[in-house]
Amino acid sequence: MFSTSLKPIKETMANPPVWIPSTLQWENFPTAIAYRQEELGYIPFLVYARNTLVVTILSVAGAVLSNALVAYSFARLKWPGRDLFFSITLATMMVPFPVLMVPTFSLFKWLGWVGTFRPLWVPAFFASAFSIFLLRQFFRSIPMELSEAAKIDGASEGRIFWDVVVPLSRPALTVVALFTFMGSWNDFLGPLIYLVDQASFTLSLGLSAYQTQHGGTP
Repeated sequence: MFSTSLKPIKETMANPPVWIPSTLQWENFPTAIAYRQEELGYIPFLVYARNTLVVTILSVAGAVLSNALVAYSFARLKWPGRDLFFSITLATMMVPFPVLMVPTFSLFKWLGWVGTFRPLWVPAFFASAFSIFLLRQFFRSIPMELSEAAKIDGASEGRIFWDVVVPLSRPALTVVALFTFMGSWNDFLGPLIYLVDQASFTLSLGLSAYQTQHGGTP
């Protein structure tokens, strides 16, 4: 990949392939970052990177917070119908995304969010079945004696969650954060559906537009 980034355009599509560039085209990097050509227009990759970073950070924050709270409720608290609701939550994993795509788009359009970043990060604040299951299983492995000792000292459930469970659950929370980061950073379908203005494109959508417009240049 790095070798290809330094090749002249003709060598990138040569057959048989050219493994070592005949001349190192270092100007390919500034050209890609701020590409401007009359027939293709301006492709602002730094803006795309900023947009992607904003969406990803908000998604990670929302996913970690919401999934941790819901998983804590399923794992450490006792309330009527807990196991039934947990089973229903897991069952939602069997619903494919295309089934939810149209009603979700209709909802966001009704809210006036189409063309903004909100449809890309707001859903992360409503937790996901897989992350809930992952964190619940980890929370259940933490001895209840620690929570009971904290209660004896006068700690509330919120204090137990933040000061006892969360610090011990950093490995699991890190996994959820990484999964969310990768999913949000590489998401293509979401930006394709909800983003309209080129200035609001993410990297995945911007790269696709760049390849579509520039990939066949001889």
